[in-house]
Amino acid sequence: MTDLEKNDLFTDCYELLDIFKEYAPIRDDGTYMLEAVKPCYEAMIDYVFKGDAEAERLKAFLDNTDFWQAPASTRFHGNFKGGLSLHTMMVIKQSFTFAKAILENFFTCPEGNKYTITAKDIFVAACCHDFCKTGFYGVEYRNTKDITGNWVKQPFYKTRSENRNLGHGNESVLMMIETLPSMISNRMVIEAVSRHMGFSDLAESETFNYSNFLQNPLVVLLQLADETAAQWFAC
Repeated sequence: MTDLEKNDLFTDCYELLDIFKEYAPIRDDGTYMLEAVKPCYEAMIDYVFKGDAEAERLKAFLDNTDFWQAPASTRFHGNFKGGLSLHTMMVIKQSFTFAKAILENFFTCPEGNKYTITAKDIFVAACCHDFCKTGFYGVEYRNTKDITGNWVKQPFYKTRSENRNLGHGNESVLMMIETLPSMISNRMVIEAVSRHMGFSDLAESETFNYSNFLQNPLVVLLQLADETAAQWFAC
């Protein structure tokens, strides 16, 4: 990457972090405002896509699925209504927060001149990494006692038994390409989304060359953003 391209990349990262701070859907004390989540996404999409028709395709996907209502998991981070959109937003925020330190270091390595990365690449990878969780969970009920000792039906999330899934990362890649066709030629983003779970989402036959994917800095960046969003911020 040229110095100008790097400057544009990091400027865009800071601008997108400023959008996050402006809407403040997730605050430093761990509280969140669900009503601020969607406007924050839309402002970021408009900034990243700059009038491209795919911006509307992405917004339509988010609106026409259960993205805004779905949980991020059944038992762990974001296991509540709206958890998926919050988790994804935190992954976006963490990706841009870590981008300068990680990528500046990457650009000094022997492979650093082989890759060009943009803020749009980072945003799309982070935004789409858990698309496979849309339509993935259903609500069921179990009997439990309330504080007065009476039996009540308590709702909980459970993976739908009728799901057909190509694997966590690969299913998200397929949904991303269907939504944003231009990504079909962006191998950096595809690899990042496909491998964002590290070894935990790979078939045995896929693990032998896994380390090759770590040459892609976007793979490393998205893994770090995803893990810290879940483990440091419980989001």
